[in-house]
Amino acid sequence: MTSSTAAPPYDLVVLGATGFTGQLVVRYLLRTYGLTGPLRWAIAGRSQAKLTALKHSLDAAALPVLVADNHDRASLDALVAQTHVVCSTVGPYALHGDEVVAACVAAGTDYCDLTGEVPWMHRMLSRYASQAKASGARIVHCCGFDSVPSDLGVAFLQAEATARFGQPMSQVSMGVEAMRGKMSGGTAASMMNIIKEAKADPATARVLKNPYALCPEPFQSGKRQPYVTRPKFDAALGTWVAPFVMAAINTRVVHKSHALQHRPWGDEFTYDEAMATGQGVKGGYRAWVWSLMLGAFAFGASVKPIRGWMAKTVLPKPGEGPSPEAQARGFYKLRFVGSNASGQTLTVRVSGDRDPGYGSTAKMLGEAAVCLATQVSKSQVAGGFWTPSTALGEAYRERLIEKAGLTFEVVDG
Repeated sequence: MTSSTAAPPYDLVVLGATGFTGQLVVRYLLRTYGLTGPLRWAIAGRSQAKLTALKHSLDAAALPVLVADNHDRASLDALVAQTHVVCSTVGPYALHGDEVVAACVAAGTDYCDLTGEVPWMHRMLSRYASQAKASGARIVHCCGFDSVPSDLGVAFLQAEATARFGQPMSQVSMGVEAMRGKMSGGTAASMMNIIKEAKADPATARVLKNPYALCPEPFQSGKRQPYVTRPKFDAALGTWVAPFVMAAINTRVVHKSHALQHRPWGDEFTYDEAMATGQGVKGGYRAWVWSLMLGAFAFGASVKPIRGWMAKTVLPKPGEGPSPEAQARGFYKLRFVGSNASGQTLTVRVSGDRDPGYGSTAKMLGEAAVCLATQVSKSQVAGGFWTPSTALGEAYRERLIEKAGLTFEVVDG
């Protein structure tokens, strides 16, 4: 429960609004919901001057501004008391996110973000899971490209399978059919920080290796999971595949969703993700090239001097990103193939109409915040740490289809 009996003045507040991704979320909300409609929202950050400049650049003089610093608990307590949902775009979250989550949990204020940082989420769960249940705060991580398409894609496939066959799929594989876009600066910084933490702390490395690391008790272990680490031909997907960099987070979120529902897909459920590179000799060649490039990146990121050089010269910086034209040219298509013990199969596809790391992520996060604030009541979903599919469900998927350029379709089965 919040500390005040009065209703907060805002449905949601975008925290980190002046950052690159934060500005995209703000622009999306302004374009989609405006300032005079029923949605009451505001922007927040630590610099009054930058927030005012953002308002002027958007020609949005009526947009409310709140000042709060991610490392100043008093300012965060004041912020979370004024809103139903905090939508945080400030990463790496392991460096800047602890106090925001703590403030929301203490106040019973809902929260969503676009993190893909498994060790940080594991720490937040360990510290605040019981408190969030008591206060009523719904904490929903991973509301961007990692891991909304994967999480909702598997949920969509399982719902369709149950309706068609009377049983869910016990094995699901996802292949990235096509994708155009660049890694975001925030994602790059988060990945480098995770690798740095894992090198320094064996406990963090163990968390990263556990596919059930984000699951609640008693579901923190289970069937051994497949993981694509080298090129191979995937019979289920019908294509050569290579490792997919986002699999390490997406698979954890899918298993958490399964666990939060008490494993309705069965204790033998398996899920893996990969880059689909095509058939034949060309497909195999592309799989090897992609794998070697990813391996070189992982090796470089694990060596401190090389990691520092990469961060300074190769990788995008937080706050940097592609032009609006480049974002509009981006897209992605993900194919999910499921099978059950009876030998039945089902294939679905999830597609997005903007580059995954920026344009589409901003829309997915914006709609997650709106859905959490206005459509999913606390009588429907109680306090705790949730995933996008378990917290927001079908209402969220419908919003993404209607407003955010995503499609969910059955392609075979």
